[in-house]
Amino acid sequence: MPSQFFGLNIAYTGLLASNAALNTTSNNIANVQTEGFSRQQVTTQAANALRVFQTYGCAGAGVETLAIERVRDEFYDFRYWNNNEKVGEYGQKIYYMEQIETYFHDNGTNAGFKTVFDQLMITGLQELMKNPSSLASKEQFVGYAGALTEYFNNVAGNLEKLQKDVNEEIKVKVDEINAIASEIAVLNKQINTIELKGVNANELRDRRTLLIDQLSEIVDVEIKETKIEDTNKPGTSTGGSRFIVKIAGGQVLVDNYEYNSLKCVSRTEDEKVNQTDVDGLYNVVWDDGNNTKFNLYGGAIGGALKGLVDLRDGNNGESFSGQIVGINNQNPGAADPTTVTVKVDKHYLTDLNKCNLSDNGGVIKLGNKEYYYDSWTYSVSYNATTHEPEYTFTFKMSKQAVGNGPMENVQVNASAGSTASVGQSVAYQGVPYYMAQMNEWIRTFSQKFNDILTSGYAGDQKGIEMFTANMLTENKQYVFGDKHRYDTESYEAYKARVDALVAGGMAQADAEEAAKLQIEVGKGVTNQDNYYLMTAKYFDISSTLENDPSLLATKKNASDGPEQKDLLEDIGKLATDKGSMSFRGCSASEFLQCILGDVALNASRAETFYSSYVDIAVTIDTQRISISGVDEDEEAVNLVKYQNGYNLASKMIQTLTEVYDRLILQTGV
Repeated sequence: MPSQFFGLNIAYTGLLASNAALNTTSNNIANVQTEGFSRQQVTTQAANALRVFQTYGCAGAGVETLAIERVRDEFYDFRYWNNNEKVGEYGQKIYYMEQIETYFHDNGTNAGFKTVFDQLMITGLQELMKNPSSLASKEQFVGYAGALTEYFNNVAGNLEKLQKDVNEEIKVKVDEINAIASEIAVLNKQINTIELKGVNANELRDRRTLLIDQLSEIVDVEIKETKIEDTNKPGTSTGGSRFIVKIAGGQVLVDNYEYNSLKCVSRTEDEKVNQTDVDGLYNVVWDDGNNTKFNLYGGAIGGALKGLVDLRDGNNGESFSGQIVGINNQNPGAADPTTVTVKVDKHYLTDLNKCNLSDNGGVIKLGNKEYYYDSWTYSVSYNATTHEPEYTFTFKMSKQAVGNGPMENVQVNASAGSTASVGQSVAYQGVPYYMAQMNEWIRTFSQKFNDILTSGYAGDQKGIEMFTANMLTENKQYVFGDKHRYDTESYEAYKARVDALVAGGMAQADAEEAAKLQIEVGKGVTNQDNYYLMTAKYFDISSTLENDPSLLATKKNASDGPEQKDLLEDIGKLATDKGSMSFRGCSASEFLQCILGDVALNASRAETFYSSYVDIAVTIDTQRISISGVDEDEEAVNLVKYQNGYNLASKMIQTLTEVYDRLILQTGV
């Protein structure tokens, strides 16, 4: 049978349990405002009963205090993390899309597109048509044209600054990921050190969960925790665990005590993707000594990092891609470079007005391998059977150092029929997309406008171009030749040119080759520049016309009088006549509606999704808090409950003390 002092031990276990519960309640109340803190509770169970071999069987042995555990439902954590990545993504998009919307906004007071375009094509043109020979009217018209070029210069500059800001924020987010990964790895070790001794590291686990909350807003996260078993006793847990964090579609960031760092590496001049990209955009790589690529463009990536990448690199899915149709591999050390010819069929590549491929060289992926290229040429030819135009880009590959030897021609290990691509297809309308849209409009408008002017006369002098572009490296302006056209020549016209060359004594093959090359682009390839080199940033009016506005053509025939304005009437049609100029199925004057439609749609979409996901986040977090949060009223009730339990256990000990006093001192036992 149990000892006479057995009841004292039972009361003592109750005292310990109540004391632990009181201390835990005190800790909960103290951390009621602590971010990420999970409510804790004491886990108890009845102690193993004492077998006494009496008719009543076993005697109760009190209570055992097993552990102090945090109250947490991981289901809601996972739901919160999955939703939080959307909050981070659309939070970035709504912030920057509102800025882009501001750049294009025109309320009539700021010099937006509609204001400056109407000044040129309505106010200035009407005044000029009243008196076509007036030098003052011509000066005013040229001045309004200059205002139009300045508008595009300013918007392009603002978009460049925004792209730089987004690029720097990507670096900030990468640094935050590294800091969080480092701390999680440290916490994993501390948690295992404590829990291997059979104690729950509640506060450390709360801190780790809070870090995952923060990480999930930056990038998508995938968490897996596995209990470590005793190898000598299979099925028996050691108390430790292996905690793995994966990001961006399954790339391992933290594996228990080890973590992988990321770093940002600036792209060099010969790694540029888009013609309009600012210098020094970051590639994100693993800091593993080999600069292994971190997949920024995977479909599973999420969070603020995805939002920033979409904004910085979003090209509406219009990246360069095509099929290799020819490779001219040169031997190492050869004077001529290796060239690769790629056939394209996408509408934004067959029209150079829409093309945004880097003109300073870059990286091209041929088959499954990447190579550097120095320049490229573009050509249009006709299929002799179908009479359909065929468009090709020929890339001049870069010479690269092989080991410590001389600079040698790279050997391309790809075959005809393989795919070729430059950059990534990012299905979002980010900065590159809006830059390309502006470039397309000014190239098309300038070509149409200049065509009209150069077909007419100013007095008895042939008209000259109004719009041009400034050279990047020299204090000069481009002169765009008539041979380099933006529109596709018909097969009949092409055939007529070939026949004319043959009639002039040229061999058939040479004549076809001469007629085939319509447009060429690239460093050192041609001295006759084309409108592809005209960008919004360097858009300008001819310095010749600016210095002498009297050279502005106003009539179609040199023999017409000074009051003739038929050429100006053709210019006026450019604004509203889709037959004279079309941009995305709209007239030239509707450029702003097209762009603002894109911006407003993206901004509205971002705002809608952001609001929705924030509401969902609040709902999930409320559910988490209802389980894990500290309720002051509930803790007050617990305080009274555990206090009563402690008092009763103390009263039991006091009662037993009196019993033992009577038993020992007064019975003489």
